[in-house]
Amino acid sequence: VQLQASGGGLVQAGGSLRLSCAVSGRTFSRYSMAWFRQAPGKEREFVAAIRRIVGRTYYGDSVKGRFTISGDNAKNTVYLQMNSLKPEDTAMYYCAAASSLDTGVVAPPDYDYWGQGTQVTVSS
Repeated sequence: VQLQASGGGLVQAGGSLRLSCAVSGRTFSRYSMAWFRQAPGKEREFVAAIRRIVGRTYYGDSVKGRFTISGDNAKNTVYLQMNSLKPEDTAMYYCAAASSLDTGVVAPPDYDYWGQGTQVTVSS
């Protein structure tokens, strides 16, 4: 399984970006997909997750109401729409996939596969 993240960049505070995570080697729709982020000197932080088979999404407290995770089965791609971006959203963003539904959704060890990361920088 390979995950390819893209869509990061530099944006001003209040702006928007959409991240994409293309999945190859496995159909993601039966499993959990998530986005995490990590800023320099900080631990990896849960951002959002989606379990399409049960129709549920999950969000970290710091992004609720601003970010939306979604998926496109036909394209085997997961998206993270980020609106009202803040400087504190600046981080490397990673997509992740879990091969089992018998795990949680918010901790990095819940996931088996990781993309290479895409940098998001929000200027004030």
